[in-house]
Amino acid sequence: MDALAGLLDGPRARGAFLLRSIMTPPWSVRILDRAPLTLVSMLRGESWVVPDGGPPVLLRPGDVAIMRGPEAYNVADDPGTEPTILIHPGERSTTVDGVELCASMDLGVRTWGDSLDGPTAMLSGTYQMQGEISRRLLRALPPTLVVPSLDSPLLTLLGDEVAKDQPGQEVFLDRLLDLLLIATLRAWFSRPEAEAPAWYQAHSDPVVGRALRVLHNEPATPWTVSALAERVGVSRAALARRFTELVGEPPMSYLTDWRLTMAADLLREPEATVASVAHKVGYGSAFALSTAFKRERGLSPQEHRMAPA
Repeated sequence: MDALAGLLDGPRARGAFLLRSIMTPPWSVRILDRAPLTLVSMLRGESWVVPDGGPPVLLRPGDVAIMRGPEAYNVADDPGTEPTILIHPGERSTTVDGVELCASMDLGVRTWGDSLDGPTAMLSGTYQMQGEISRRLLRALPPTLVVPSLDSPLLTLLGDEVAKDQPGQEVFLDRLLDLLLIATLRAWFSRPEAEAPAWYQAHSDPVVGRALRVLHNEPATPWTVSALAERVGVSRAALARRFTELVGEPPMSYLTDWRLTMAADLLREPEATVASVAHKVGYGSAFALSTAFKRERGLSPQEHRMAPA
């Protein structure tokens, strides 16, 4: 498992909000749902994403935009069009005066807008990811990013499937959305302007990349720098120097942070115990995990579980 896969392997889409929107100009929708992450892809026509405090971004068919919450933004036919529709948390839509719109703009299964024949059609997929691993990924992203002309059959497939109502369709769409997110992030991080985080860039290094994959795949192993260096076939000094140079922190510091971010996410699962989570992430006992968690996070595992996600 590489670093990106590790970050996406924890909280994945589970009943994500997927919608095909079909609109006729002039139109403008203000997004106030505070979702951590939203993907928008154009099926036909053009639209503008207008972040609060940021420059408008034009989307054409085949483009994919990712908006990192919880900040508000507009999606419109033109940057100057004033919003007439508000999208609230809980998938509610209203006019600016508070009149409910969900029923009146319902165009069928996962389809919403003012007319099925509207010249603008787009797909929106909204994640409600609250785990620590997800936040680690979100910190690596700008508030708004766009990948022009994403070369992926997933766009067509998701566009074809979103309006179907078949057994297991929700789970099927969740997985398609996950794949589209991964494809978009890979394409984005490969672009020079993306300024990919150090842990992502280090993955391409033959030594450090292998060490990162080992740590992500086997966090429960009682690693030392010497054992990790032996595993990847270099000296202890060489690994410590190169890892710190490329990732920005020593191997064991990275491992500690990775174990605790995994623990923070696992602790949210209803059936998990502190002891079971400790075993999964490489701590010998619930006490050892609790001590490390309190030291690094400022609260105990139990306090973390009770805190708002």
